[in-house]
Amino acid sequence: MPNPAGAARPPARRGAAHDSAFLRACRNEPVPHTPVWFMRQAGRSLPEYLKVREGIPMLDSCMRPELVKEITLQPVRRHKVDAAIFFSDIVVPLKAVGIDVDIKPGVGPVIADPIRTRADLQRLRPLEPSDVPYITEAVGLLVDELGSTPLIGFAGAPYTLASYLVEGGPSKNHERTKAMMYGEPELWAELVDRLAVITAGFLKVQIEAGVSAVQLFDSWVGSLAPDDYRRFVMPASTRVFDAVAEYGVPRIHFGVGTGELLSLMGQVGADVVGVDWRVPLHEAARRVGPGKALQGNLDPAVLFAPTKVVETRAREVLHSASALGTSGHVFNLGHGVLPSMDPDALSRLVAFVHEASAR
Repeated sequence: MPNPAGAARPPARRGAAHDSAFLRACRNEPVPHTPVWFMRQAGRSLPEYLKVREGIPMLDSCMRPELVKEITLQPVRRHKVDAAIFFSDIVVPLKAVGIDVDIKPGVGPVIADPIRTRADLQRLRPLEPSDVPYITEAVGLLVDELGSTPLIGFAGAPYTLASYLVEGGPSKNHERTKAMMYGEPELWAELVDRLAVITAGFLKVQIEAGVSAVQLFDSWVGSLAPDDYRRFVMPASTRVFDAVAEYGVPRIHFGVGTGELLSLMGQVGADVVGVDWRVPLHEAARRVGPGKALQGNLDPAVLFAPTKVVETRAREVLHSASALGTSGHVFNLGHGVLPSMDPDALSRLVAFVHEASAR
């Protein structure tokens, strides 16, 4: 029977994964091998995923607990990764609070009525657990099934969600977003503050249902200069991390093209900072500062090269991480799994990293 929406799942349910390599790495504790998982590992590269999703719109699939369970488990079965990531989408909480959003194939999230005025902000109310009962149910099903394998929950960061809401969909230059940020800073601050409340609420639902860690994705924040990030983004992102700090689960932060922002991203409250492939891990560690674990950072495109090349590049990532003098490294791609990637290449990579990093 599913856990009632909003009810905290007993800590023992999460405790089965407490000594997993993934969670130990997040806590900078000794590990038997470097843990591996992949962003977008549950998705378009897997034929079994395409089969179960056939004919089901993306957002609908995120609201079917049994389907979410199956999709989340598929890469764990196939690749033997050290953690599962909950199958959902960053716009699910926006949909749940009443925003008219759809994910269009080949395009991405599209907002019917963009948020561009102070009056529009009234549509962004706080998210309640009763808005997303399917999340609570799906997480409960997965925690029962996964046992000692950790489940990672996630949400979109305020800046990235704001960009979709203001632009009305994906944007290459984020011109409307930046125009509001620079030209109407008070309106911008209220927008990202409201989104921080929604995002924190979405993460709390997942944590209380039993996830072992959470990741905040800021996919578009690499479009900003450091000073703009500090002024316009850091306060809202910090608010999200502060809101879930009391739960004691590892908090991961990741953005794309954020090499110049790593020192600031290391200050917003995450325990683990994700690094894309543009900055070597030893340099990322210097920028982030001490006390943080790192996650990353093999270029996803390397997976299209011959196996020997993949292994050589993976070994370079492991070597760069070893220079940190800590166990706090989670192996991942520097961004998500690409749809045309060979699933067998991912499975071989997991096996290689486990073998090459065995303590």
